[in-house]
Amino acid sequence: MKCVQPLLAALSLALLFPLATLRAAAPAAPAAKPNIILFLIDDLGWRDIGANGSTYYQTPHIDRLARDGARFTDAYSASALCTPTRAAILTGKYPARLMLTDWLPSGRWDPKAKLRSGRFLRSLPLEEFTLAEALREAGYHTANIGKWHLGSEPFSLPEHHGFDVNIAGNAHGAPGSFFSPYAGDWSIPSTGQRAKWNVLADGKPGEYLTDRLTDEAVKFIRTNRERPFFLYFPHYGVHTPLQAKPEVVAKYEKIPEAQQQGKPVYAAMVESIDDSVGRVVATLRELGLEQNTVIVFTSDNGGFWNATSNAPLRANKGASYEGGIRVPLIVKWPGVARPGLVSAEPVTSPDLYPTLLAAAGQPPRPSQHRDGLDLRPVLTGSGALGRSALFWHFPHYNEHPSSVPSSVIRKGPWKLIETFDPEGTELFNLADDLSEKTNLAAAQPAVTADLRRELAAWRSAVGAQMMEPNPDYDPAVQRREKGAKKKKAANEK
Repeated sequence: MKCVQPLLAALSLALLFPLATLRAAAPAAPAAKPNIILFLIDDLGWRDIGANGSTYYQTPHIDRLARDGARFTDAYSASALCTPTRAAILTGKYPARLMLTDWLPSGRWDPKAKLRSGRFLRSLPLEEFTLAEALREAGYHTANIGKWHLGSEPFSLPEHHGFDVNIAGNAHGAPGSFFSPYAGDWSIPSTGQRAKWNVLADGKPGEYLTDRLTDEAVKFIRTNRERPFFLYFPHYGVHTPLQAKPEVVAKYEKIPEAQQQGKPVYAAMVESIDDSVGRVVATLRELGLEQNTVIVFTSDNGGFWNATSNAPLRANKGASYEGGIRVPLIVKWPGVARPGLVSAEPVTSPDLYPTLLAAAGQPPRPSQHRDGLDLRPVLTGSGALGRSALFWHFPHYNEHPSSVPSSVIRKGPWKLIETFDPEGTELFNLADDLSEKTNLAAAQPAVTADLRRELAAWRSAVGAQMMEPNPDYDPAVQRREKGAKKKKAANEK
């Protein structure tokens, strides 16, 4: 009887407090791994969204993403060109460290140029353990839907770098046409050969590529709703060829030219990108996945000069000025990124790798993402990154206006550009001169000298490839080519 009494007492307590007993006994359910979606828009300028101040481009879905997440005012692409930035995002490394500093497949060195281009790789090395590989190892189903531009067959496609699914990604940087049939009618400028953009089956005649890729993304989300997924969504828009739906173009053509920030056709392309973001978020909401999905929205470089105005930023895609490298960045991370947070912390493309590893609950891989930092302290509003400076290196010539071979360092408000041809140094205080109008190199010799030393030390540390004098340099040829470039630019305005 003495043994029975304690048992009856325990049973009575359990009957009185059944929920408390069950809660104490049952282990806590593990939190589901969040899904991850990374929108990478091609050639979208920093001020080409409403959240960054545009009153011309209509981007309500992207702007809502900014209200629901964190927006960075001082976010930078790792390069002023597409391929190097894409490599930096997927590896967490600066392009100079990767030796992937030029777009692919760029041509041979100019045989008559003053300098020989720095050496660079022609594809993303298999030795790199990409973000997609890390997430797949963590149990994510991975997809590249859209532009790849990091190599081709036989071993440099998305499926060779950690993606289970590859839709529309190969070596090409642009489609032949944004309307089906997507191959278009074009040839490769350097060879005159007919181009083959055969990475996506044509849809119905007139189908728009941005919409088609969004269809594929929505299908991927629905198919994988029961397991964690990583959707890398690098749109071909808003890159050239500038083509958009006629009815949307017409809407922007009605806006007085004095109020237009860019070409109406470009504005219509931006609107289609915004529609894509809206459809993806709506799908997540419908499936009950929105609060368990991290969404990143950014661009690979500044806006294209012949499509949009980057003002108040100086210059455009391809240039080392802010118009070439400052880009939109929005991170919506429910429960982590403070909704509506606006941060002026300088951040860069390689930071996405360690940040998204953290989102997936994975430990950092410091030997891989050597140049990236986890953005959580900034996203939560709890602190800064503690980074000393940001760096860029472009040892090549390029046809984009204002593009010259150069290296760049940004440290605090100071930004120094060291150019190789023509040789020169420019120093700007971005806090006072966002438009980079006043070169302070002569007025601030100590700051200039310190930044040049730090920039040189960084180049040495990452093994940056440098340009060399060209023994076949022909000044007359270069003058003619530069003159033709200026004339072309003037004619295309």
